[in-house]
Amino acid sequence: KFYDLHEANKSELAAKALEYIGGLYEIERDTKDLPPDKRLEIRQAKARPIADALHQWMLAHRQKVPDGSGTAKALDYSLKRWAALTRYLDDGAVPIDNNWVENQIRPWALGRSNWLFAGSLRSGQRAAAVMTLIQSAKLNGHDPYAYLKDVLTRLPTQKNNAIDELLPHNWMPAMPDKA
Repeated sequence: KFYDLHEANKSELAAKALEYIGGLYEIERDTKDLPPDKRLEIRQAKARPIADALHQWMLAHRQKVPDGSGTAKALDYSLKRWAALTRYLDDGAVPIDNNWVENQIRPWALGRSNWLFAGSLRSGQRAAAVMTLIQSAKLNGHDPYAYLKDVLTRLPTQKNNAIDELLPHNWMPAMPDKA
């Protein structure tokens, strides 16, 4: 909200908020390769004071801006979600934002309206199962095409009690690619 406000109006208040937020992201960039316990320690020492200062700044400025203004909306948005926005400060394993997750689900969100026409409920359920397998294969570091090709080849002869071997998190190719 502050970015949009600054881009649209060159708001000095929005620029100040972005400066605080930029400081928080700078700490995250510096700690991204550290283990969670060390990241938490640094967040508590460096990011917590910046977040607290941002919160106090927002509370003070919210009383100064008129209701309904773009600045008020940006401040209200952040203040209403403050606990969620700062949750990452209490756990070194929690990311500062959910950008990674949003990027992972973007292809599915973009196609959602197309999938309304899967043909039937059963077809939609099958499509959802296949898409889940594809995304799970990607998340487990597999090439989805190679994974599905191997699994669909092995499936007819796979023993029922060993079917979990074909799930993406357990899968090992029957024949490694000779690339």
